[in-house]
Amino acid sequence: MNIEKTKSVKVKKKPVTQKKAGGNAKKSANAVKNKDKKSLKIRFLGGVGEIGKNMTALEYGKDIIVIDAGLIFPGGNMPGVDIVIPDVTYLQENKSKIRGIIITHGHEDHIGALPYILKDFNVPVYGTKLTLTLIEGKLKEQKINDAKLNCIKAGSTIKLGCFSVEFINVNHSIAGAVALSVTTPVGVVFHTGDFKIDYTPVRGETMDLARISEIGKKGVLLLMADSTNVELEGAAVSESVVKDALRRVFEENASRRLIIATFASNVDRLQQIMDLAVQFKRKVAFSGRSMLNIADAAERIGELNIPENVIVDVERIGKLKDEETVIISTGTQGEPMSALTRMASGEYNKVTIGKNDTVVISASFIPGNEKMIYSVINNLYRLGAEVIYESLEPIHASGHAQRGELRILHSLLKPKFFIPVHGEYRHLKKHAALAQSMGMKESNILIAEIGDTVETDGRRIKMGEKFPAGSKFVDGVGIDGADSFVLRDRKHISEDGLMIAVVAVEELSAKLSSVEIVSKGIVMSDAAVSEAKNIVYNLLKQKDLKKVKDEEELGALIKRSLKNFLFKTTKKNPMIIPIVMVV
Repeated sequence: MNIEKTKSVKVKKKPVTQKKAGGNAKKSANAVKNKDKKSLKIRFLGGVGEIGKNMTALEYGKDIIVIDAGLIFPGGNMPGVDIVIPDVTYLQENKSKIRGIIITHGHEDHIGALPYILKDFNVPVYGTKLTLTLIEGKLKEQKINDAKLNCIKAGSTIKLGCFSVEFINVNHSIAGAVALSVTTPVGVVFHTGDFKIDYTPVRGETMDLARISEIGKKGVLLLMADSTNVELEGAAVSESVVKDALRRVFEENASRRLIIATFASNVDRLQQIMDLAVQFKRKVAFSGRSMLNIADAAERIGELNIPENVIVDVERIGKLKDEETVIISTGTQGEPMSALTRMASGEYNKVTIGKNDTVVISASFIPGNEKMIYSVINNLYRLGAEVIYESLEPIHASGHAQRGELRILHSLLKPKFFIPVHGEYRHLKKHAALAQSMGMKESNILIAEIGDTVETDGRRIKMGEKFPAGSKFVDGVGIDGADSFVLRDRKHISEDGLMIAVVAVEELSAKLSSVEIVSKGIVMSDAAVSEAKNIVYNLLKQKDLKKVKDEEELGALIKRSLKNFLFKTTKKNPMIIPIVMVV
């Protein structure tokens, strides 16, 4: 798969000339007015009313560009589901209009759905170097070898149909993050992606506030901005502060083994840990598949500098002294199959947690994950380890802007209209209130949800039509919709259990041969199981089986006969599966 470099394209505006003849000028003005009745449509496929699954489409006439294509991980109410991606039915129906997919940065909630989308329509993808390198790895896993990946740099501009897209450097918790200034036929749309303002980044440049100010002075029609940390006053901590905290951890645990869990995609954090390991004469072992893949990809393109003879295989760390070892691991959110979670439960044969271990969780707790994370922390303590996490030390810096930084952004851009994005509904409401407190009219602020279309002609903004949108569930190699019968059945079984009634009948004599009852996930005594069996026996003895049409009708009779009994006995409605065998 080749990653192509995209040249910057300068958009030249043609001078508008007016004729002196009044009649002709009026006709011309009316013609332009009638011709320009099209409006820009912003369609939200994900990332509003939720954290993750970010995906937005801008549509004007026969042109569509898509911003981001992310996923979210399933909640506890989605048994067996691997990941959740946006429903792209609308894009499938309009794929001839799509001019490209633009990715703001390489986090899973912005790139994770791409392999599944590109299987359906292979359109050009644009992103920075690290972003595309991470995407390329995901596409290889899905055996997609013909993707059109175009590498861009912050500061460059590309033309996609009627849209001109400028990429602007921002700070985030991953290298290569960009905001987008999109020039459309009705005005400039500014999309921040995920960002914060870091005046002292560990590496790379600061956010390009000068260019953002220039764009604001020229006029911004619509701002769509990250709302994740809008509930927090002030500004996000600089990544350089985290380095100081991590240094203290190394100093204060000189004789102990260090296990540091962090987001695999936070390459700057990996570099800080690597540098400190070299300084304190420790070897580094990566633990977790995503950690190994991202470290390898980042080193390959020069985003991560790994000195010689520092890395050791995690399987060889038993030969090293504790004070000579740092393990960098996945599992900051208590994910069930992550390396740290398996260490904490004693199920990871490569690392055994002991009393001389200090475990550092260098990440913030994503809302909804607290229970799983604290379970991991409790298990680590049970095994004798010391645990350091965000509430104890500043060992994580968020990649999302807080209220102080959001005010700076709004004041620089001075948008006519505003739509808060990248947040749950409460975040969007609070961000809308913040914009209003800075002088923006309430009528110029809209809060959108998935499936909403917002329309603007440059003068007004309004809610437009609803369109098919929502979630698709990826389960192994299959993809299913939000109204999945499979998922409903799984939830039903997980909550109420399952009963299988196996009935054998003799075809010639139409006599009942035998009945077997199998229950799973239901608390039933042996006496209750025997009674269920007798209910089926009695039903079929009373029925003239010759008059029963087929096995399906017989199964329905058995199901009805057991349903009331089971609810009366267990106060549950288990799934009942009758199996009729003709012998």
